[in-house]
Amino acid sequence: MTHRPHRRIVLCEDSRTYAAALSRALREDGDLEVVGVFSTAEEAIEALPRLQPDLLTVDLHLPGMSGLEAVEHVMGAHPLPILVLSSHVGTDGAAAVLAAGALDALQKQDIDLLDPLGPGAVALRRRVRVLAGARVIKHPRAQLRMPAASGGGITRTASAIGVISSTGGPPALSTLLGALPARFRVPVLVVQHIAHGFTAGLVQWLDQTVPLPVRLAVNGQRLEPGIWVAPEGAHLTVLPGGRLALDRKTLAGPHRPSGDMLLTSLAEALGHNAAGVVLTGMGRDGALGLGRIARSGGLTVAQDEATSAVYGMPRAAREAGAELVLPLPDIARRLLALRPTGEET
Repeated sequence: MTHRPHRRIVLCEDSRTYAAALSRALREDGDLEVVGVFSTAEEAIEALPRLQPDLLTVDLHLPGMSGLEAVEHVMGAHPLPILVLSSHVGTDGAAAVLAAGALDALQKQDIDLLDPLGPGAVALRRRVRVLAGARVIKHPRAQLRMPAASGGGITRTASAIGVISSTGGPPALSTLLGALPARFRVPVLVVQHIAHGFTAGLVQWLDQTVPLPVRLAVNGQRLEPGIWVAPEGAHLTVLPGGRLALDRKTLAGPHRPSGDMLLTSLAEALGHNAAGVVLTGMGRDGALGLGRIARSGGLTVAQDEATSAVYGMPRAAREAGAELVLPLPDIARRLLALRPTGEET
């Protein structure tokens, strides 16, 4: 039997009934220990230095300090992995907690806690184990100065950049996209794996906080400068001729949207003028597509292990032949050195 590391969990949840059910489900296998349950963020934050948890769960709406304020405080002072559990996901606040540094978010109604041995509870424990072992740092956006494009060497061109991210992705996206100025002319297409109900809010929040406009991608739209995010439940691809296409039917691995489908379409439609970036996340999505871009002669970048919350997808991308493996701030610098196709001079 595989030995699992023992993980300490703190719950911040104002419903005693839900907190009891969540504690029961997490404790079932014996390797996850709930070391504290608090009904307010203030109480939980005060106890963190004493309890030294591996993971904090936070409800979005709490009495007193909100879930968003709690995430911002923890990630700015004593960072640790945070999982948001909430019944309210269709708001800016729900997406903002992810951009502020929470690693993941789940809707309470999507988790069946009635049966601790049921598939819903088993999946929750599996996710909690991964998150509790993730690497976190103080929110990187505050540490990033506006990067300058690197000079010298051969000018690389791109017609579009595909960016793939999963667990830990929203804060990484906030950092990367926030470093691209409003004058940046290469379209950026984003696939972010995220729980049902959070995509639109994340797009709205990013649009309010980064220089470039951030929008949900629209079927048939022509490639234009800005940031275009794959909608919930739809693969985002680029067709020859430079139009976007949305596919809500194709099964391609465990994710829809799929990073592999986006990057593969970029390689096929744009060839050496495609660029691909794979950021933090679990699994291997994006590696296959990044390899296709590499073989087409386009720029390929994987986030390095030191700045990745979860080094699954970037590791797979590196193994698939990523040209560059860079810390998150340096990825922005490399993208700023690109020139839009047709503007090489």
